[in-house]
Amino acid sequence: MDNVFGNSTKKLGFGLMRLPETSKSSEFGNIDIDTTKKMVDYFIDQGFTYFDTAWMYCGFKSEDAAGEALTSRHNRDTFTLATKLHGGFFNNEAEMEKIFETQLRKTKVDYFDYYLLHDIGEDHYKKYSRLGCFEWLQDKKKSGYVKHIGFSYHDRADLLDRILTEHPEVEFVQLQLNYLDWNSDAIQSRKCYEVCEKHGKPVVVMEPVKGGTLANVVPEVEQLFKSYAPEKSVASWAIRFAASQPNVKMVLSGMGNMDMMQDNTGYMKYFVPLSADEMKIIEKATEIINSSIAIPCTACAYCVDGCPKNIPIPKYFSLYNLEMQEYEGKGFTPQGGYYNRLTEIYGKASDCIKCGKCENICPQHLPIRDNLELVAAKFGK
Repeated sequence: MDNVFGNSTKKLGFGLMRLPETSKSSEFGNIDIDTTKKMVDYFIDQGFTYFDTAWMYCGFKSEDAAGEALTSRHNRDTFTLATKLHGGFFNNEAEMEKIFETQLRKTKVDYFDYYLLHDIGEDHYKKYSRLGCFEWLQDKKKSGYVKHIGFSYHDRADLLDRILTEHPEVEFVQLQLNYLDWNSDAIQSRKCYEVCEKHGKPVVVMEPVKGGTLANVVPEVEQLFKSYAPEKSVASWAIRFAASQPNVKMVLSGMGNMDMMQDNTGYMKYFVPLSADEMKIIEKATEIINSSIAIPCTACAYCVDGCPKNIPIPKYFSLYNLEMQEYEGKGFTPQGGYYNRLTEIYGKASDCIKCGKCENICPQHLPIRDNLELVAAKFGK
């Protein structure tokens, strides 16, 4: 599968989900198309080639912006373009075809280098399987409309293992992966990454900076980074961590302005993996961030076996902690989606009947019932 991305491809991709905005509305929504053009030009001038968009990004205008700022202004052999089909916007093959044809028109290309089934989890996998989406995507590849096929994923490692076993034709997987989620019991970044390694599928990374959360760390962590490398941005540590994983072939960054673009391309143009000392600093930073967690659960899972409602208590607490670590004003966060998918196979936090079995066995003596109320209030809407 190494030929999917090529051995010489630079590891930084331009994620077109958080494009620069303007107060003026146009045919591109609120996207600042002039600034986007400058960023696209700069990205390509620095030797980078990978662009990632999707049907609903930027209020359904990201693909239009890609057509205007990228594909209509640059030779087709100077870039690669990825887009996605999301299960929330179709219910039959005719609707899938209509979306795909519209995507070709909006992006102004004859084919996509990479095409993904978007946001696979327990729920979407059932729908994609029922409607024959994997077979449909293979047909697109055979007909030349798609060069490489994959999917983006937000769910458990065991389900990912099953999907890749059932669909060996998939060529790559896009994962949420960053140093804060790496050992998370709920997000399972490391475990999902290892499943991809097991199946020989290269990984594209999304959310390496958790939508800006790891660029806005607590002062103690910022000082830790700056004392070691004053010239490096806080965000660079997160992106380099993701890119340092051997099976990661591309790291997407949603760059919203030229400063981000110049910073990211500066250290990724001639990428150097994190050293052993830098990895230790990342581990320390993770410890500091996690020391301020809202619910100090150690994920021993003693509480789970006896729960009459089959509530995955540690996983819900992990998601709640991650949610509370997001910086204020960020907007969309992914934790709610992970919670909803867990409720497909487990009890909800709100299903707790207050029996107290969990608290009787918890070695940390946590007020689990009260904490489940917090989780239900946060994710139960």
